[in-house]
Amino acid sequence: MKRTITVAIVVLGLAVAGCGTTVGGDRGQEVSTGSRANFIMEAIRGDEVVAPRPALPGWLAQPAPASTTTLPTPTVVENLTPGGAPAPGPQPPQAGPTLPPPAGPPVPGDRPSAQPNALAAIYGSLSGVVVDVPTRVYVPNSDAHTLSVIDPNTLTVVTTFATGYVPHHVTPSWDLKTLYVNNTSGNTLIAIDPRSGKPSQTISVVDPYNLYFTPDGTKAIVVAERLQRLDYRHPKTWELIKTVPIPGSGVDHMDFSFDGKYLIASTEFSGHVVKVDNESMEVAGVVHVGGLPIDVKMSPDGAVFYVTNQGRHGVSVIDPESMTEIDFLPTGRGAHGLNYSRDTTKLFVSNRLEGSVSIIDVATRTVAAKWRVGGSPDMLQVTTDGRQLWASNRFHGSVSVIDTADGHVIKTIPTGAGAHGVAIFPQPGRFSVGHNGVYR
Repeated sequence: MKRTITVAIVVLGLAVAGCGTTVGGDRGQEVSTGSRANFIMEAIRGDEVVAPRPALPGWLAQPAPASTTTLPTPTVVENLTPGGAPAPGPQPPQAGPTLPPPAGPPVPGDRPSAQPNALAAIYGSLSGVVVDVPTRVYVPNSDAHTLSVIDPNTLTVVTTFATGYVPHHVTPSWDLKTLYVNNTSGNTLIAIDPRSGKPSQTISVVDPYNLYFTPDGTKAIVVAERLQRLDYRHPKTWELIKTVPIPGSGVDHMDFSFDGKYLIASTEFSGHVVKVDNESMEVAGVVHVGGLPIDVKMSPDGAVFYVTNQGRHGVSVIDPESMTEIDFLPTGRGAHGLNYSRDTTKLFVSNRLEGSVSIIDVATRTVAAKWRVGGSPDMLQVTTDGRQLWASNRFHGSVSVIDTADGHVIKTIPTGAGAHGVAIFPQPGRFSVGHNGVYR
């Protein structure tokens, strides 16, 4: 009987320990209220479970640090051409001298051509657009409402900015010229100049939990999680093109197909994985995987999509054509974030509830290793040279720097409460498709 009660408490804890706090009478009605649940399901001792205790939202629990910098007065970005017509889309970055042969669009709207590895550009050189940009690590602290900026050479925080309410991710623009801080509850995007590392303007956008760009560069996609929809927008004017309601609740993360024609997205609180056509901007398929699906990554050859599942403690392998789960890879408690090694042969998986990172061998689709790194690893980034894996510790207010050779933690750097969508910028790649730095 005691074990039965224990299991019930753990299941209940996992249901509320996902990517977002929720409201609503049943699973299908739950939506994000902004600040993410801030507790750790690690106090399990034999048959005894210590029940999780949610913390107060960051804006109630603590004020922004006095040392933070005040942002410019918010401004709404208007159309950039006379008569209200949308301004031209972003110009593509120029490839660096040793970049792999280009396979992406030469101009926005063109289709990528076929190549064996759709992600080949991420193990090439930096684009000419960013070769003179200083490398920095940007850490949004969701509950402290701040952004920490780290110098990866000294492994120290060099500055902290106040942000809008509940920043979740730092997203590079498609053309690699701007970084955007996604303030979900503040309904704003803060644009940052990566050369100066300072905010330049605040853009009014409804519920930007996450932000993506179609691979052809013609559309921005705002993931409005609490509103259960994707908002397709013009990537320069932010004019709304179309709103796409997503079945279920908790739409979180996504990735794009090899040719960019569709995307695959997770809906955390409903246990769905959803396919959306980027041309018609309509839902094209749904598969129910259960649990709490979170992060999404396309395989390098474009054949399958990997989706972490924090409730099932592993990674679903999804066939995007049939929209079926063709395999499931157990990784560890609270499987949450995904990122590729620099050569794309390994896929790192953060297991947030057990403080570990698993490594999937992409060629065999098997779990090859697991590193016990401690903390509560959430979103992941790999350095340009591939030697370090950076992980935000969601419940510990810090980031960990992990050696990719053997998995030992080089250093843990305090940042702020609710450390989440860590981004290292710049990175190799021809253009960004969004999130916390996903490149092609």
